[in-house]
Amino acid sequence: MSAENHYLDAIEALDSGNREDALEKAYEAVKLDPEHVDAWQLISDAHLLADGKAANLIDASKSLTAVKTITKLDPTRIDMWVRGGRLLADELGLMFDALDWWQQVRVHAPYEVTPLIEQATILADLGLYKEGRKRIETILNENMDVATSQYGRVHQLLGLFNTAVEQNTDGHFKPWERRHPGWGAIEAKMRKAPVSETTIFMLITVPVLFGVIVLSNFLAGEGLGAFCLTSIVIFIAVIAGMRFTKNMFRTINRPAFNLLRAMNFESSSGFSIISEEIRTSVLYMYILQRKPVAWQERMLIIVEEKNKLPKNWNMELPDFDSHLDEIGHIEDADSSSWDTDGAEPYEEE
Repeated sequence: MSAENHYLDAIEALDSGNREDALEKAYEAVKLDPEHVDAWQLISDAHLLADGKAANLIDASKSLTAVKTITKLDPTRIDMWVRGGRLLADELGLMFDALDWWQQVRVHAPYEVTPLIEQATILADLGLYKEGRKRIETILNENMDVATSQYGRVHQLLGLFNTAVEQNTDGHFKPWERRHPGWGAIEAKMRKAPVSETTIFMLITVPVLFGVIVLSNFLAGEGLGAFCLTSIVIFIAVIAGMRFTKNMFRTINRPAFNLLRAMNFESSSGFSIISEEIRTSVLYMYILQRKPVAWQERMLIIVEEKNKLPKNWNMELPDFDSHLDEIGHIEDADSSSWDTDGAEPYEEE
């Protein structure tokens, strides 16, 4: 039986919901024809659930392996590049690898906006705001075409970076610093789960709206004019309440965001930096349970290995100008160390 026949049988099995049979036949297809791109994509599809997420670490890794094969055989498959970036960052927590991955996309599609947006998002999650802003500024400086669905995200990231860069960089939580004040804030709040944005909105805005409705009967009176005036006041109060709530949400839950950054750093670097006390806290478990299963399983492996961050560790980022080179590939020797502003590296006592 030819590779194409195995592939067609795999499609039929996957359509009928038999993933194991589909995978078996698809692997037979690529065994006969290692360059069968469609069979490799079916393998990647079959290792994922209907919603595109992986059921476990093994499935996520195998799906990613198939994606890497596809992009090597056909670098123009932007959809597979996007899937690979999502698997690396979201499912596996390999943010440093995801930065390299998106830079490879820039090599093959230098005018695509998506790699820059994804790199900026990852850099924001890691707290590298200056470098993240450069990614967004590249979009603007090169006058790249931004889709309508991406414009809001670009604007939001640029606002985040501008605000963060204007602040004192010492206040930005750097989990690789053992003695950073952010660890103390996490320890102070680790026994409680984060406060939801909805709860803050209800506590702050609802009483105001109730007061507006009650006072409107006394101040505005009755009639259509009073109704319109009250409606306008309510609308303004809701908008103002939403903005105020968003700021309060970030301020109140800053320790939770800091812990999330530390967890992302652990998953990206493979080094264990979170203390046992924090790791067994309510806040840590709250965040962990909301991560994908593959991410959780990989984190458990990192915790069990107990690899401590080396004393003189420095963060390495890809060469973001590699797409301008004639070769166009990121080499390990070309990686540049990120400037941690002279911060004391994390070291075990």
